Amino acid sequence: MTGIVVVSHSPALARAAVDLAMEMVRGEGPPIEIAAGTADGSTGTDAAAISAAIETVTSGEDAPGAVVLCDIGSAVLSAQMALEFLDPQVAERVILSDAPLVEGLIGAVVTASAGAGAEAVAEEAGRAVDAKRSQIAS
Repeated sequence: MTGIVVVSHSPALARAAVDLAMEMVRGEGPPIEIAAGTADGSTGTDAAAISAAIETVTSGEDAPGAVVLCDIGSAVLSAQMALEFLDPQVAERVILSDAPLVEGLIGAVVTASAGAGAEAVAEEAGRAVDAKRSQIAS
């Protein structure tokens, strides 16, 4: 099953987003790892922690790849750096999503739970902003 990594500056925000997304599926859901905050518990992101989270969700025989969702600015930079730490064969199975964190995570979790590959999971996560745009536009 496609793995998901949630990158946030705030562990509390990441945990709440994952809890909300997991309410949308029955059973165990996809493998999800949170890489949030810094090693000393401060607000921020840690590329090494993100890399380790990616390795965790992509390990195993049934792990076709991973989608990484980030909250703001430097979380994306840290996720990009984390890819450089990975074995190239792992890194090529990882997609960094430009989706909004909460809405994208919900779409990603539901799609991954249905057995979709990383590309389909990332695509569905990216569509999450469309629903919000249409609601606000009407």
